Amino acid sequence: MDRRHFLLRGAAGLGAAGLIGPGGLMAQAAQPLFDPIGPVTPIRANPDRIFRITVCLRPFRAAGPRIETEQVGRKLVVHNYGHGGSGWSLSWGSAQLAVAQAMADSPREIAVIGAGALGLTAAITAQRAGAKVVIYAKERFPDVRSARATGSWTPDSRVAMADAVSPGFAALWSGMAHASYATWQSYVGLPGDPVLWSDRYTLSDLAPDAMRAAGRATEVAGFAHYGDLIADISPRSQVFGPGTHPFVTGYALRNSQMTFNVAGLAHLLTSDFLMAGGRIETAEFHEPSDLGRLREKVIVNCTGYGARALFRDESVVPVRGQIAWLLPQAGVDYGLFYDNVSVLGRRDGIVVQDMGPDDRFGFNDDNETPDRAAAEASVRTIARLWPATI
Repeated sequence: MDRRHFLLRGAAGLGAAGLIGPGGLMAQAAQPLFDPIGPVTPIRANPDRIFRITVCLRPFRAAGPRIETEQVGRKLVVHNYGHGGSGWSLSWGSAQLAVAQAMADSPREIAVIGAGALGLTAAITAQRAGAKVVIYAKERFPDVRSARATGSWTPDSRVAMADAVSPGFAALWSGMAHASYATWQSYVGLPGDPVLWSDRYTLSDLAPDAMRAAGRATEVAGFAHYGDLIADISPRSQVFGPGTHPFVTGYALRNSQMTFNVAGLAHLLTSDFLMAGGRIETAEFHEPSDLGRLREKVIVNCTGYGARALFRDESVVPVRGQIAWLLPQAGVDYGLFYDNVSVLGRRDGIVVQDMGPDDRFGFNDDNETPDRAAAEASVRTIARLWPATI
């Protein structure tokens, strides 16, 4: 979940209580753009309800995702990795770019390395382009790193450094974001809700202007943000003041955001790939030369953070993120951000993540060992929102 999305874009709906009618006059029967906040199911934020703790290393590159070709022996390798915290969000648009390069000479067979979010979407995209595809991977869901994602639509989360990207990167990113958004929308409404829209709340005692200023103060690392480039597909938000919402804080900012039910979505993508004639083979690669044993001449490399070791690419920097998983709870189908902790209610559990005091939190930290004390502290922070339930 992206701190900046909550804090800096949250007040866009202020003053949106009226609609302009024909001829520029205020419509007499104008309806508000937003419904009031109804009853919100309190989260039973008790550390005893933690049923697992997971750690994910997001593969960040200062210059942005690597989507380019490299000749490795007799193999053409198309790299598709380094998406930071935006892998799920940008996956389809990134796949379109990578597969277009892979299909340049119209190969009949393509190999995909990696079976995470980037690997599955690239493999399906290559199938739709007419190729016979085999995925080679050491791990599959639920053991891949992208299985530990929070499940939020965050297309510019840890995606690049503002001072390190090429002049054309913003336009490239916008194309990927719009393409992915359009494809993910086709999954909304499917059985099991693999992708759905859910309400998100930013909670604070600070007034909106002070809240936005506090959000800007946490942006110290220089990460690139391109939210303005997707304003056309970003729903507006609304600010609720004291006494107009059910939370204990003074203010609540509400917007709507896409949610990926990662577990169900991974099963669906895998099933779609296999039903279209794809195969998944267990394989492990330690050196680029190991790719020489594959029969396919064109390979799409979707190894994520694994590309750092496999291709000796030290431009890939780990960004550690830890999730405390609370037991699923009926009615908790929303997300919130409070006191640097983000929460998202999903079908497979309630994910609770400490975002840290600023955006350097977890940067260049490759420790994948769960921290139980930190997980419990995050849960206790959320418990303060419902003191009567503690």
